[in-house]
Amino acid sequence: MTEILFYHLERRPLEQVLPTLLEKSLERGWRCVVQCGSAERRDALDAHLWTYNEASFLPHGTEAQPVPERQPVLLATTEANPNGAQVRFLVDAVPLADAAPYVRVVHLFDGRDDEQVAAARERWREAKAAATAQGHELTYWQQDENGRWVRKA
Repeated sequence: MTEILFYHLERRPLEQVLPTLLEKSLERGWRCVVQCGSAERRDALDAHLWTYNEASFLPHGTEAQPVPERQPVLLATTEANPNGAQVRFLVDAVPLADAAPYVRVVHLFDGRDDEQVAAARERWREAKAAATAQGHELTYWQQDENGRWVRKA
């Protein structure tokens, strides 16, 4: 069974939310892959993850760099999983054909972007059908006025 989570970003942008989620995943011993909609987004997140917090170190690399299979967090633009990730983060409304290989699949979408919201609704319908057919657990999370995550479905 795969947990499929939808995070509706309203109070904080992806660049603030993603590092925390990645850190929590690594603390659980999970390897991660972050699938982006473009190489430009992948490279921007790569640069951001090196500088987002001077007090932290988030080990990561990209699919374009040598030995992606050794990275605990891999930033990618395809559905490949060369680092054997247990958690897949999807940004830029990218689709995922099969959630079954993962412990957790996390859709992150910007609630201020109408296109991302529309795409997230479509991904929700797809995930709901897969959850029914394959027994996945599906949840929807939204930020409250203080920026905390509240389960809405």
